[in-house]
Amino acid sequence: MVEVRSVLPVQAVLGEGPVWVERDQALWFVDIKSHKVHRFHPASGDHKSYDAPCQVGWVLPADDGSFLAGLQQGLARFDPLDGRFDVIATPEAAIPGNRLNDATVDPAGRVWFGSMDDGEEAISGRLYCFDRCQVREASVPPVCITNGPAVSPDGQVLYHTDTLGRVIYKVPIHNDGSLGTPSVFAPIDEADGWPDGSVCDSEGCVWIGLWGGWRARRYAPTGEILAEVRLPAANITKIAFGGADLCTIYATSARKGLDAAALDGQPLAGNIFAFDVEVPGLPGNLVRLS
Repeated sequence: MVEVRSVLPVQAVLGEGPVWVERDQALWFVDIKSHKVHRFHPASGDHKSYDAPCQVGWVLPADDGSFLAGLQQGLARFDPLDGRFDVIATPEAAIPGNRLNDATVDPAGRVWFGSMDDGEEAISGRLYCFDRCQVREASVPPVCITNGPAVSPDGQVLYHTDTLGRVIYKVPIHNDGSLGTPSVFAPIDEADGWPDGSVCDSEGCVWIGLWGGWRARRYAPTGEILAEVRLPAANITKIAFGGADLCTIYATSARKGLDAAALDGQPLAGNIFAFDVEVPGLPGNLVRLS
């Protein structure tokens, strides 16, 4: 049995985007609906939050010491020293009902990020690539809620999630950063919830959080389920590998959509959870900004 710990009682409305930042040995994550960026230093227990100007889907560490943030209206450079968000790209200025949702950095420093309909109805979510400070739309069909993007250790495969369609796709990444033809990597049964954020470990296996599924799940590179870890909250949004050995998994969760009765049954919903694994994650890649 895996021991799951509630390590930060933040009670996020929509906790998301956890990422372990090696340079300060801290977990960074966001609460999208509360417009907050959080930093948690497990060794000391120090926790700090920053106000974002709007909904913020993620922050990722960059090579110039700052962060790239996915705001509702676009990409922004975020500097924790002064708390400023400076918008640098607005790829969906013509789609005001959308917001940016999830992202990852590949070994080349490119950021793969997706958008979604904030009302969770329109098929307006798209996948993008931020490369050398330029944004281009990726060649995959639009969906309502893009999620997950994760990249294999060798940088040659992108895992792209259609949350409402309950499908994770596997997409080849060519040397020039273009994408090949998507194929189904893993369908998710209705009884298991909806696939949310994903991340790859050092063996190339894919871990996902399951919204409404009370668990995180590990898939082999071939798509078979290898392991599941049950958590004390229904809405598990994404995980990140952290700690000095990258063998601690941190999971974000959400209280969004839970009524009073549901919250009575899961009072830890919205917190950050942690558990230990034998196979470590991968050292984080830095966004190429400089």
